[in-house]
Amino acid sequence: MHRTRWVSVNAPGEMLSAEAVAVFREKVYAHYRDQGRHDLPWRRTHDPYAVLVSEVMLQQTQVTRVIPYFEEWMERFPTPDALAAAPLEAVLRTWQGLGYNRRAVALVRAAEAIVSEHAGEVPVDRSELLALPGVGPATAAGVRVFASGEPDLYLETNVRAVILHEFFADAEGVPDTALPPLLEQTLDLDDPRSWYWALLDYGAHLKRTLPNPSRRSRHHSRQSPFEGSHRQLRARLLRAVMELPGSTADELAAGFGEDPTRAGQALAELEAEGFLAEERGRYRVR
Repeated sequence: MHRTRWVSVNAPGEMLSAEAVAVFREKVYAHYRDQGRHDLPWRRTHDPYAVLVSEVMLQQTQVTRVIPYFEEWMERFPTPDALAAAPLEAVLRTWQGLGYNRRAVALVRAAEAIVSEHAGEVPVDRSELLALPGVGPATAAGVRVFASGEPDLYLETNVRAVILHEFFADAEGVPDTALPPLLEQTLDLDDPRSWYWALLDYGAHLKRTLPNPSRRSRHHSRQSPFEGSHRQLRARLLRAVMELPGSTADELAAGFGEDPTRAGQALAELEAEGFLAEERGRYRVR
């Protein structure tokens, strides 16, 4: 078995040898051939809208949780036009349980922009993608790579884990600026789509079987517990308003024994962010 160890790169400008690139690619592709997640629903389409939906859903959420939500979403809102025309309450009900409801609202706002500014077609130009609400560099790159096969630099959390594990094994506090040069040097220009799928699956494997390599990133932070958190309170209040529209802050707080002041503060945030509307002290989904 070939045991050649590729160089450990600790400086963004350091160049990999052709042999190092070949060995790295073969290791990643070998794992993908043997253990790759080849039948994920968003990997069976090149529709830019479907890819956009999957990229947003997969942010901070496990693949197994996303699959049924993605499939239901695409049945109910199969196009940007369908999503832009849907009532926000229907969108949030479909999203319930996936977490981070801001992502659902961002998808709606992005769909509205796609309809009004791009005739209902998701753009593939990087600058146009980045102008869409809620679309950052990784999401834009994901759409370009997986929908169009463009060889973009896609720095997602599992991709980051691979680069840190393989090239920064002894380093701590690695900045993200050190990673794109390595992504660029190792990118399979002939098939960027399969290459990033392979990287994603290898990164997921590393995080399951080893201490998370992403902890060596300067930008890594632990997610705070959901139970008892402000995020949980917001989610519970949003769900309660959907079930009991027209409730007051006091009624909602009393419904699950929450401090009225804390509940009122969370409701005000949800209103300011476009989730809820308040009229005469009573709340409903916008």
